[in-house]
Amino acid sequence: MASNIISSVSTPESFADKRTTVCVFCGSSPGNSPSHLAAARSLAEAFHANNLSLVYGGGTTGLMGEMARTLVSLSGPTSVHGIIPAALMKYEQSSEASADPKIQTLPDEAVYGRTTIVKDMHTRKQMMAREVVEGGPGGGFVALSGGYGTLEELMEMVTWNQLGIHAMAVVVFNVEGYYDGLIQWVKSAISAGFVSQGNKDIIHEAKTAEDVVTGLREYKLAEGRFKLDWTKV
Repeated sequence: MASNIISSVSTPESFADKRTTVCVFCGSSPGNSPSHLAAARSLAEAFHANNLSLVYGGGTTGLMGEMARTLVSLSGPTSVHGIIPAALMKYEQSSEASADPKIQTLPDEAVYGRTTIVKDMHTRKQMMAREVVEGGPGGGFVALSGGYGTLEELMEMVTWNQLGIHAMAVVVFNVEGYYDGLIQWVKSAISAGFVSQGNKDIIHEAKTAEDVVTGLREYKLAEGRFKLDWTKV
């Protein structure tokens, strides 16, 4: 399935005249600490300062909504593209959305940017990943704090990086030690022999929004990535 999602690995030559796009995975909840919402705002400010576009899960609540609103307020509606499955509209949209699943009200583009409704989770991830891969240099995938869905999306991008399906940066914005457990798990997996030493740096840890942008720009591919050909049927 992955080979149908991203048909080619990005090269510097393919970046010409393309705006850099970053996919951010994050929660539709605000979290208990105000630091998580603050981190979403600071990341949006860093995107604006560095002329980065955002593609994300399309929610208008929690961290998703905070980052989208902030970036649109700074860079305008064209800087944000939200992609959301129809089934999640009532869970990841604000109270302005219709409670009737047959009525799909798109978020205000002037507030949240462009929104695309898709049929399922696979299509959502496929479209988000493609926008990153087809964008300019310095793009990649970033995980802010979130729940099961955020972790699943993050680890799929880590796996695709390892398998050579994409060659984009993968960064975790570790707010108040939220991802300390994940980082320790990687170390444990290496010690136990389930992740190779050559792939220990696929995930880049950032502690500030500025570190996120730097991590995206200066990202180095892990030496242990699998050299697989995904163009064959």
